[in-house]
Amino acid sequence: MIETIKFGTLRWSHIVKPTEEELQVLGEHYHFHPLDLEDCRSEVNLRPKIDIYDDYHFVILHFPAFSVTQQFIEIREIKFFWGKDFLISIGRSHWMIKEIFNREKAKTQGNGRMEVGSSDALLYQILDQVMKETQKVVERVDKDVDECGKALFRQKAEPAIEKISITRKNVILLNTMFKPQMVLFNKLQSGAITGFAENMEDYWGNIMDYFQKIWDIVEDDGELIKGYSMTFDSLQVNRTNEVMKILTLVSSILLPLTFIASLYGMNIKLPIQDHPFSFIIVAGVMMMIAGGMFIYFKMRKWL
Repeated sequence: MIETIKFGTLRWSHIVKPTEEELQVLGEHYHFHPLDLEDCRSEVNLRPKIDIYDDYHFVILHFPAFSVTQQFIEIREIKFFWGKDFLISIGRSHWMIKEIFNREKAKTQGNGRMEVGSSDALLYQILDQVMKETQKVVERVDKDVDECGKALFRQKAEPAIEKISITRKNVILLNTMFKPQMVLFNKLQSGAITGFAENMEDYWGNIMDYFQKIWDIVEDDGELIKGYSMTFDSLQVNRTNEVMKILTLVSSILLPLTFIASLYGMNIKLPIQDHPFSFIIVAGVMMMIAGGMFIYFKMRKWL
């Protein structure tokens, strides 16, 4: 269903899951390019872009949100048909878009007035709200990166491996999500791509500042999580080596004792086996060998 808010000549329409009939209505009414409508039919996430036409722009943007499990980042795709006197948000939109739309719709039902005068200003307000929500998501991932650093030196490896793997995947997804959009908004800020209202460069610059701040956090987190992953691998290798060293030293101490015990367990004639204190003598010799080897290992700082 196409929901629309009207304020004078400005219209904002919102469609969550467009049907074929709704796309045909949009194409007939606004004369959108068939390829843009085809992008709206796509069930997979497309690359962020902005297509420039004489009477409208078609924009695809990506923003992050946590999945139902609250662990993994998922891409929320936002598509806009952006014209001089209309804005259409379409497709599997970010939940924040629906919230903003419902808020503005409630204002109209209460005889309120949308506090924008152009489609450019409306698009800016939507993106400003979405970027604030995006910053919360990125800050949460940044907090997860800090927790990964603390988890490195815990005894249990499995939780640390899981935490580092999940966080690293989220950071990589954020990196690939924001990188192409930096170029897009830089063109809006510089005026290389013009909208339908004048003097909007400062506003697009504010969105760009959000992107730049988020990008700096994501870039730093990428370096940190990569370092944490390498450090964790080194720690696990070191712990394994320590365990193997202890087992090797214990085996080295037990080897001569096992040889003596097996030798005197054989059914053949051996020295001092008929002596009344043979057990004490053999046991004492074994203890002396074990003690001597232990002292030697200590002196060599192998223990």
